[in-house]
Amino acid sequence: MIQAHRQDARVPLGLLALVTPVLVLTLIFCRAGRLNWLLEVFPALLGYVALAATYRRMRLSNFCYVAVFLHTLVLVYGAFYTYAETPLGNWAKSAFHLSRNHYDRVGHLALGFFPVSIIKEVLLRATALRRGGWFTFIVLSVVLAVAAGYEFIEWGSTYIFASDVGQAFLGSQGDPWDAQWDMLLGLVGGAAGFFLLAPIHDRSMARLQAA
Repeated sequence: MIQAHRQDARVPLGLLALVTPVLVLTLIFCRAGRLNWLLEVFPALLGYVALAATYRRMRLSNFCYVAVFLHTLVLVYGAFYTYAETPLGNWAKSAFHLSRNHYDRVGHLALGFFPVSIIKEVLLRATALRRGGWFTFIVLSVVLAVAAGYEFIEWGSTYIFASDVGQAFLGSQGDPWDAQWDMLLGLVGGAAGFFLLAPIHDRSMARLQAA
């Protein structure tokens, strides 16, 4: 039993071992300032604490841990440069003649695309909800609520922290509809993750239940 538990933990522990040096090195050498880095990456750090605290009571599928790992990489890349100054976003801006650096849009798509699997799995395993139309509506409503809540955090940061840090974290780049776009993209990302990745996620949950 103990050996099986250790084997069961190899995937999340392996992913944690991979992401930890990335977090440490980007914090040390970040170009955007460590306070901005912390603001951008804090949701991921909070997620790791929550996953560790609930691991024994509800060990999630490997799919969810991979999703958290990939989402962290998206956040860290934006945190290292600030979302408005990422080289990838600047390349796309130049190559496609865009009006702004759109990497923050990628970040908000990811805010729905990756966490939706955790929301889905927790609701299926911890509540009496079952798959169906209403279940899909509830999951995507939670995704939209998370996206909207994150906008409140960005808005509040411009008042709580120094204006330059707050503006870098906000990343609106002068777009008056930035908050609305971000919430919409979070919902679109959540719907895409929910429907497109469902077969892979369901197989991962089935393997966990069969272990």
